Amino acid sequence: MAIRIITDSAADFTREELASYNVHAVALQTIFGEETFYAGETIDRDTYWTRMMAGENAKTSQPSPDAFCKAFEAAKEAGDEVIYIGISTAISGTVQSAMLGKTMAEYDRVHIIDSTTATAAQKILVLTACRLRDEGKTAAEIVDAISKLSKRAYVFAAVDTLEYLVRGGRLSKAAAAIGTIARLKPLVYLESESRVEAFAKAVGRHRAIEAMVKKVESFEIDYDYPVIPIYSYDSENCEAFLKKLDAAGISYNKDMLTDLGATIATHIGPNLYGLCFIAK
Repeated sequence: MAIRIITDSAADFTREELASYNVHAVALQTIFGEETFYAGETIDRDTYWTRMMAGENAKTSQPSPDAFCKAFEAAKEAGDEVIYIGISTAISGTVQSAMLGKTMAEYDRVHIIDSTTATAAQKILVLTACRLRDEGKTAAEIVDAISKLSKRAYVFAAVDTLEYLVRGGRLSKAAAAIGTIARLKPLVYLESESRVEAFAKAVGRHRAIEAMVKKVESFEIDYDYPVIPIYSYDSENCEAFLKKLDAAGISYNKDMLTDLGATIATHIGPNLYGLCFIAK
């Protein structure tokens, strides 16, 4: 019996990465008005950002239980055991859809893990599951390891505006008040079992980057796992951030630089930069 690892589009894998690591992703929906697309499948990056930057309002929707049911039934037919690692239940109902899909598929060999995170931090958990799978660990051993590891996963990011997080309900208006003054760059984080929270503000990019680096320095990063930089739309801010990380002696996997897909970018907008890592 093989172990089939499934995630969702919030983990921001490219198609090439999914194929390389033998991972399946269930896509969340991206909605522009009356048009519905599937993140990473039926809308490409350029089209998505052209519409976003033109001022169109987008929203996302969790996959249907039926989408998960089909994925789990395919594994059932092949006799594979399933490990699904999904976007945090604090910011999406996707894991709940997976649970309903499991019930519909009537397949007990499906293990569902709330990653308690998103984007490249979720990706790190999935990649770790793949490594453990390839090392011959059992599904139970992988589930136990990833469930524990998720409590040490962090996302720190600087955004140009909190407008998109408030619009999508991922951040309260009260928390967003930190970024209402002109030129303030809000800094946000996502840690285990939390919603997105603002932790600081800085005037201008230079001070925002300094504050971000200082925050990252306050953690002891576990370099047994990838340290992944992230950005949205334009990588210019991220490149400046990475130079400061270099100067501070903080290592990261630049070859894993992740351009956020529609699932996450819809809620944070363009020009974000940040870092995802596992803390000791």
